[in-house]
Amino acid sequence: MGAASAIFLVLVTLFLPPLGVYAIAGCGADLFINICFTLLGYFPGHIHAFYLEYIYFDRQEQAKAGQINYSRAPGIYSERIQRGGNGYGTIVQPTG
Repeated sequence: MGAASAIFLVLVTLFLPPLGVYAIAGCGADLFINICFTLLGYFPGHIHAFYLEYIYFDRQEQAKAGQINYSRAPGIYSERIQRGGNGYGTIVQPTG
C-alpha cells in the first residue's frame, strides 16, 4: 500500500472502525472483535482498529527492510496482519 492508501484507510477508520479493519484483515476474528468493541463504545473500536493498522503497516515496513519478524503481535488473530499482507500466494517475489 502506498501513502495515499494508508491515509485513506486512516480516514475510513476514523468514521467506521470495522470497515478499516475489514480492509486489512478481511472477514474473521479481528473484524468480529472490532465490531463488538465498536458496539460497546465508539472509542474502544478506534483503539483496536488503529492498533491493527499499526501492526499491519509496521510489519510491511519490516518486510521491505528485509527484516522478518517471527514473533506474533498479541491480540491479533489475522495472519494477514501478522505478516503485513505478505506471504500469500505461490509467486516468488523478486529480490533487489
